[in-house]
This record gives sequence, structure tokens and C-alpha cells, in this order.
Amino acid sequence: MAIRKAIQTDLAPKAVGPYSQAFQAGETLYVSGQLGIDPITGKMVEGDTGAQAHRALLNVQAILTAAGFTLKDIVQVQVFLTDMGDFSRVNEVYKTFFAEPYPARAALGVAALPVGGRVEIMAIAQRTAKVRPLRSVLHNYQSAEPRFEEEYI
Repeated sequence: MAIRKAIQTDLAPKAVGPYSQAFQAGETLYVSGQLGIDPITGKMVEGDTGAQAHRALLNVQAILTAAGFTLKDIVQVQVFLTDMGDFSRVNEVYKTFFAEPYPARAALGVAALPVGGRVEIMAIAQRTAKVRPLRSVLHNYQSAEPRFEEEYI
């Protein structure tokens, strides 16, 4: 039976509404949008949109870790900005968390975010299944030189 469970950690801010920090369904983790809220103080970090993006990505990372995932498992990111003029500043911060090949991503301009946030970041992570040989399969059995290949699950 596939895993289905809510993820909660004190290393990321508590949800500001009726939702989970993340939800795991099988080997996929859906991380709710994270703002630049410091989980210790419960307040938005001081500074520009870059500072908020940095804290939001730290919060995403804390949630991933609590669920047994890493940043490398992220396959898609959605970034919500109240000012698209901050796009390049968020990209600067983003590149300090991710390396090529980068996850798929969308950046959207929005009118407002909760608690006065300037940026909100949500992510989807997919844990890579451990691949192990199921069995060796004989291919081209009529050939003078039989060829074996591994079949994987």
C-alpha cells in the first residue's frame, strides 16, 4: 500500500491556515507554499525579497529533510512574487540552492501574499526509486552470440 501522510516539522513555520506543511503520496512529496517566515520567531524575516526567498527555501529544505527527501529530489518549483521586478533577485538566491539540471519551474506575479510576504515558494519532490535487477533476460536467442541484459523494476 502506498504511503499517504502529512508532514510536519518544527524546523519550518507552522501553516498559517488549514493545510499541511507537506503531504507525501507514495514517493512524491507536495510541499505547500513557504513564505520567508522564521520558524523560531514566527515572523517574516527582515530584508528584501531575496532574504525572504532565502528563508522560504530553507523552510522548503527543512520540510524535505523531515520527510526523508533532499533538494535534489525536487522536480518542480512554483514561485509567487508580488513584484515581478524581484524576479532576478530571487533567481540569484535560487541558484544557491539548486544546481543543473534545475527542476522545472514557474514564476507568477500575484497581487498579494499572506502575512505581507513578497515571495512564496512551493515544490514537488519525487524520490528516485532504488533500481535493482529483477532478472537477466536472454535476448536474440537465435544469434550465435547470445546477449544478456538486466531487466529492472
